[in-house]
Amino acid sequence: MSDWERSSTERVIAPARPRKLAKVPFVELADGRLQGVVSSGSDIERVYVSSVLVGTYAFACSTNNNRPCGGARGSFCNHIRALISEAVLQYGAERVARYLRVETVDGEPSAQTIADVMSNTRPSQGDTKAAAPVFSRFLRHLAYLELAPSTAPLPEMQWFPPTRGVA
Repeated sequence: MSDWERSSTERVIAPARPRKLAKVPFVELADGRLQGVVSSGSDIERVYVSSVLVGTYAFACSTNNNRPCGGARGSFCNHIRALISEAVLQYGAERVARYLRVETVDGEPSAQTIADVMSNTRPSQGDTKAAAPVFSRFLRHLAYLELAPSTAPLPEMQWFPPTRGVA
């Protein structure tokens, strides 16, 4: 058994490039979507939960209070474009394009080409039902930042059964 298999922590894949968390504090490729939380440019207390569905590129963008984004009317808003850009920084352009099933023709994709290819398919506005679980995961991640540094186990992270003495 290797050291990482005996460890109580999971290996974390380093970001493709460092990114600033002020504009897009949370981005993930999960649940068949590129999804995340994007800060408002005009109100420091407002954030938007944005998502793009794999394959169809149906998109949704609404505030944390479930109010629709005014810029997402028939095309990607600036929040979704910022989400795509930060996903490329976090995961790399090739991984984002592969996950979203975006086929680019000119060499290595960029955030701009990924957004352009998806926009050219005329995606529809999608269902905003993903907003609540995405925002909830974001808040849970924020709660971990408030914890004091410690080597003690976190009970909510202990979902694996004990393996001592098990043959």
